[in-house]
Amino acid sequence: MITLKNALILAVSLIVLAGTASAADTATDTAAIRAVNPAWAKAYNAGDAAAVAALYAEDAVVYPPGAPAARGHTAIREHFVKDIKATKAAGGVINLSTGDVAVSGDLAWESGTFKVTDKSGATVDTGKYVSVFQKRNGKWLLFRDIWNSDAPSATPAPAASAKAPTS
Repeated sequence: MITLKNALILAVSLIVLAGTASAADTATDTAAIRAVNPAWAKAYNAGDAAAVAALYAEDAVVYPPGAPAARGHTAIREHFVKDIKATKAAGGVINLSTGDVAVSGDLAWESGTFKVTDKSGATVDTGKYVSVFQKRNGKWLLFRDIWNSDAPSATPAPAASAKAPTS
């Protein structure tokens, strides 16, 4: 009986230790993911599209509003070169705020909000995003990234050739 009792205690202890290690790993992973936003915003606001692209996996995809998806580092960097240039020309600064983060193995997601301000500090745009991360070689990298504005989209005018309603 003593052997069975010791085996049971050992088994329970290992389960508790595994749960503790897993919780510690999750907390470390969550902190690493939350650290990406400040690095992303710092690089973006500094005009460093290469540093922004470096936060993404080589096979990542970004889904910007009003533009085609950008696949891979080269396309992502090119997208952000243009986007940063337009934002800088308008005097804009981007601020990100992380909301939720969840980790499951080597995949994680994050959701949050963004705010774009102009030179005077006035809000130009607000919106939300969802990012998916993959852990590769011990580092969390953005894998899929999508965002959109809270502003209503412009309603396109009807085509000139559209048939007028009849009564």
